[in-house]
Amino acid sequence: MRKDIHPPKVEGIAMAVVKEKDDDGEDGWFVYLINQNDTAIQNVLVSSRGYGELGGESRKTSELRHFMHELGPKSWAKIERIVEDVFALSNQYWLSFYIGDALHDKKYIFLAGSIDATNFTTIPLMHTRGVMIE
Repeated sequence: MRKDIHPPKVEGIAMAVVKEKDDDGEDGWFVYLINQNDTAIQNVLVSSRGYGELGGESRKTSELRHFMHELGPKSWAKIERIVEDVFALSNQYWLSFYIGDALHDKKYIFLAGSIDATNFTTIPLMHTRGVMIE
């Protein structure tokens, strides 16, 4: 039964949105996956999508999937660029990964309007400012 399944708790893993220069020197917003643990995570899959209302109309973005074989301990990886147009939507990142033989997963949701300078915090390991969810 469902009540008998106890998935492992995800700890020390965060998603962050940071404003920084892109390869062309222009300002851009980027989503990062941060592994604050002393253990690498393997077979990492991140699924992203936006949803909500704009101008009284229901909207949703395309779903994007990103895969990496491994994210080392105490490290981070750039997942995708995010455009300011979708900040008015809730932006969901569904993360699945393995530690050993155990499958972990967690949903991170940046609520509509939450990607804003008023919500900035110092991002661990990266030593920059942005919006982070643990």
